Order: sequence, then C-alpha cells, then structure tokens
Amino acid sequence: MKKELIKFRKEIDLIDREIIDLISRRGSLAKEVGSLKNDGVIYKPEREAQILASLKKYNKGPLQPESIVNIFKAIISNCRALEKKLSISFLGPLGTFSEEATKQHFGENIDGLPVNSIDEVFNHVQSDATHYGVVPVENSTEGAVSRTLDLLLLKDLKICGEITLPVHHCLISKAKTSKNIKTIYAHGQSLAQCHDWLISNMIHVEKIAVTSNAEGARLASKDINAAAIASSQAAKLYKLNMLWENIEDEAKNSTRFLVVSKDNVSRSGNDKTSIIVATKNRPGAIADLVAPFSKNKVSMTKLESRPSKIGMWEYVFFIDVEGHQSDKNVSISLQQVEKNASFMKILGSYPAS
Repeated sequence: MKKELIKFRKEIDLIDREIIDLISRRGSLAKEVGSLKNDGVIYKPEREAQILASLKKYNKGPLQPESIVNIFKAIISNCRALEKKLSISFLGPLGTFSEEATKQHFGENIDGLPVNSIDEVFNHVQSDATHYGVVPVENSTEGAVSRTLDLLLLKDLKICGEITLPVHHCLISKAKTSKNIKTIYAHGQSLAQCHDWLISNMIHVEKIAVTSNAEGARLASKDINAAAIASSQAAKLYKLNMLWENIEDEAKNSTRFLVVSKDNVSRSGNDKTSIIVATKNRPGAIADLVAPFSKNKVSMTKLESRPSKIGMWEYVFFIDVEGHQSDKNVSISLQQVEKNASFMKILGSYPAS
C-alpha cells in the first residue's frame, strides 16, 4: 500500500508541474493577445463565457462542472491581470454579498473598491474611477432593488454581465451562544429574509436595520451582547462566532447582481438582453408593447414596472428577454417594440448566468 501511495504521489507531482508549465504558457499567450487588442478593453465577457461553457462541455469528470468553472475562473482572472488588473466598485464595506458576487464573477486578482452606496458604484464607473461596477438588482424573496432600477434608467451605462448568488444568512457574534443576545444588526432586506426564523428564535431581541450586513458584523464585533445577520465571510473578516447557519426563510434564497460598464458586449451564444420602455396610458398598451416578442418567438423572462420619475402616475417597464440584440429575431422584436413605445432604452446584451 505504501509503495502504491508513493507511486501515485509522484505521478500527481509530475502532473502538477505539467499544469504549471501549461498555465505559464497560457499566461504568456494572454499577454500577447493583450498587446494585439486595439480597443483597450481587457475584459471580454462574451469570450470568457464561451471559454467556460466549452470547458464544462469538454469535462469528463470526476470533477463537477462547477468545480471546473471555479478552477478556470481563477486561472482566467490571473492571466487577465497580466494584461491589466481590473478595478471594480461594489457596495461595501468588505464582507458583503456584493463583494462575494464580484469575486465570483471576476476572480480574486482584481482591484476591488467597496463604496457606500449603489449611486457611488454607478458614479465611479461613469467617471472612469473604476472599469466596472457590481450592483444588486433583485432578490428571490424580497424582489427588485429599486435604486438600481432607477439608476439604470438615469445613467448612461450598459449591463455587461449578471451574477446569481445563493444567499445564506448566518447569525454571528462575539458570544459563543445566543442566550444573552440583546441586539441583532442587519440590512433591512436580510431582516425581512429571516423574518420567520427571527420570530421563532429571537422574538424578544431588538432588531436594528443598518446600511449593510457587513456593517452589522462590524457593530456586533464591538459588543458581546450583540449579533449580526451576515455571511460566513463576514464572520471570518470580523472574527465572530457562527451561532446559527442558513437562517433564511427560503432555502433557495438568491440575489441577482448586474455588472455595469461603458462597453457593449458581443454575442456569446447564450445571452440575455435588458431594455427599459414606456408606453402611452391606454387600454391594452402593455399587451401591445410586448406582443412582438411572442410573435418573433423571443422568450421574455422579466417584466417589472417602476415610477418614471417624470410625471405623476407614469411608469416605465424593465424587460429581460433571452437572446442578444444582434440576433435576428431579437433585433426585429426590438424594432417593433420601439415603434409602439413612447420611450425605449436598450440597457445591454450580455452572457446569461
């Protein structure tokens, strides 16, 4: 058995060295590719999506497809940084789900900039302070993030990617048990997402809404009788004990994030397109507005209304459809929608998560 173990370990060592050689070669090629790019755009979402889809298809096991994606996202992130390290703003502070989503999408080798508000994320990208921004847009339990929708309407930025992040909430504290907890800090949405659990387990404890779960963790780290609802990453960051895990009411709780930039994205082969439209206030206007999608066999995956901020009781509609705006059926549909709309803005086409 010992001889067999030594044999296998030697074989693994040889494979590891081969992998290092291949990664180094890949890094050198990435630098060469970077030197040939004329537009100065380092991050190509459609290209990275195609690479990951191809690798998942090629994978023959025993590693799961998700494991292959995780490994290659790290390789791609580090190779991309050889061309130029990307700067990405996200809703801070450190330890938020926004930071987790940013690293899930772009990898670890980035310059992440935590900011205080969703407005700041948009402003940083608009002013070229960062290359990209990551913002939450909707939660599977609590619905849309209204400020993100408003800024997509108001700002001149494009959606170039999306991230769907499973959200698992933990109760964390300096204390080792929840027996003497008198205060719980959390973002308002997280308190809502854990509403039933809190009633069942912490009904007499004061709940205080704060700007982010990470801020709640920071406050809890200063008070032995306080706790926070936050991620396991926040617990590690602020050196807090995990009192309870997965306390969200919905086991499949997830948040969708968008990546915003100034750049349009080419087709990846598995895309989504987002638009904002407005229509005249008349009977059947909405049905007429979206009819071209059905007519041209374009699947509509989202329809959300928001006050337009322009006139009393006037609304705009956020629509997501499957496909890229350059696809023939999507392009024809958008042209027909625009004819029926009083206003239309294409927010972008991007690889679907």
